[in-house]
Amino acid sequence: MEGKLFLVPTPIGNLEDMTFRAIRILKECDLILAEDTRTSAPMLKHFGIDKKVFAHHQHNEHKATSEIIKFLNEGQKIALISDAGTPAISDPGFFLVREAIKNEIPVECLPGATAFVPALVNSGLPADAFCFEGFLPVKKGRQTKFKKLAEEDRTIILYESPHRLLKTLEEFAQYLGADRQASVSRELTKMFEETVRGTLLEIKSHFENNTLKGEFVICIAGKTATKSKNKYDDAEE
Repeated sequence: MEGKLFLVPTPIGNLEDMTFRAIRILKECDLILAEDTRTSAPMLKHFGIDKKVFAHHQHNEHKATSEIIKFLNEGQKIALISDAGTPAISDPGFFLVREAIKNEIPVECLPGATAFVPALVNSGLPADAFCFEGFLPVKKGRQTKFKKLAEEDRTIILYESPHRLLKTLEEFAQYLGADRQASVSRELTKMFEETVRGTLLEIKSHFENNTLKGEFVICIAGKTATKSKNKYDDAEE
């Protein structure tokens, strides 16, 4: 029997976003790899999924991957999930996928929840071309990254934590200009979902006077978008 690795997206907040296919795969697989077993346990219980669950995160993925590859070569069906969203998108998964491919093990990624797509579409910024940066470097390489993004023509998307949001917005205003159009979404799909649109300065001012809670997705207009109209606007004329 041929083994197979499944990458299964999980809801980023609202459990109604779980797909029927994702539930079926998790129920049928031999074991589940989870970024944090404590976080995944309530979600798995909610959907009646009773399987062996092992931790697979950034601190153990290199060490654990050889054992997982062994299980896959023995014919086991293994599903990888992250705490929320799609595995390998700013979460563990890339290394395991690469090793599975090297060992000619089938890999199947299910479509499903990921935070940056709804944030981009909801931002009102051009979505025909964009670059996803995940989380910015905290220290080393951070200034270089800002200088590079200042020349980016596409819409820029990145994730940020509550305690670094204001600093990041301030730095973007410094390198890209305080009047650059942007959008910040938090608590996507949850009860207190919020999207704030405006200039970088306006958005920073908003969050300086409001509670910083939840996961944040920042979308920023590219360099050329500030100088010309969206190509779709031109097509309507």
